Amino acid sequence: MGKTSIYTIYTIAGLLVAAALLAGGYAWFDRTSPSQTAGPLEQLTIATNIEYAGSCPIFVAQENGYFASEGILAAIQPHTTGKAALEAVLQGQAHLGTSADLPIMFAALNGRPVSVIATIFSTEKDHGMIGRRDRGIVAPASLRGKRIGVTLGTSGHFMLDAFLNREKLSPSEVTALNLKPEELSAALVQGDVDAVATWEPFLSASLAQLGGNGTIFSGESVYNVVFNVSGTQDYVIKHPDTMKKVLRALIRGARFCAEAPDAAREIAARAMKLDPTKLKELWPSYRFNVVLDQGLVLALEDQTRWALKNKLTDRKDMPNYLNHVYLDALQSVAPSAVTIIH
Repeated sequence: MGKTSIYTIYTIAGLLVAAALLAGGYAWFDRTSPSQTAGPLEQLTIATNIEYAGSCPIFVAQENGYFASEGILAAIQPHTTGKAALEAVLQGQAHLGTSADLPIMFAALNGRPVSVIATIFSTEKDHGMIGRRDRGIVAPASLRGKRIGVTLGTSGHFMLDAFLNREKLSPSEVTALNLKPEELSAALVQGDVDAVATWEPFLSASLAQLGGNGTIFSGESVYNVVFNVSGTQDYVIKHPDTMKKVLRALIRGARFCAEAPDAAREIAARAMKLDPTKLKELWPSYRFNVVLDQGLVLALEDQTRWALKNKLTDRKDMPNYLNHVYLDALQSVAPSAVTIIH
């Protein structure tokens, strides 16, 4: 084979490699960069728990321009609990909101028109309890007779009761004091309560403030957080194209949170006004994925049985939670992400 032929082969090979690299670059660009859309942007208000890492797909979709690339001008309405964020939606103050499953369950149980469009995050490791050692709290059994700060009607409330049940204690054997999440650490440090039941980052903050005087009990294996995006039934049904746009943006946001953890933590930490290192330890246990799976319905039904048993509602029967989940948009955008039996 002559030199000219060898040169030609190398040239062709080089061009093929360059083309492959270019294609790969475009694929990565398509996954991470916003595209341009024609026409005015659609305004959308999203009520979000800005002090919770589960909101990462929302934070990223906003900062990286994923909402804008779908033709949406998103305004993030800040809240410190998912319960408050969902309430803003139900009162018409926001179009969509983020929350764990507990507020959704209570809304449905009380006949309010909530509709989940997707779960965007789940984890088992960011709920727990912190107790004061100087109040004799060194083991779960020592919680009996103690005052426990908790935000009623939230995932922290359900986790507390589930934890007590696992430890053969009854909710009636403790005194639950209803406090906002941001009030828990101060109440614990000042001795207004003997323990608190909450989630990150409030959990770590409470432990740090108590120092050696704190005892931590993990909520792992007791409660699996399922963090969702919801709207009112009327709104989501009447805006199917908007729901698809939001979900496409959130799918990109969730992928970024999962695949670019360092950059995602920086974005989330800015939104949460938190040191990014505070998020690093638990981040590997966080599952960022946009889905609608059967586990959501099962969790809502389990929590409903808890609410009925403890007379937390006047209702006596189980709602049909299929009436509170909007499947069409996610089925259109990502069919394999919908596994709810319907």
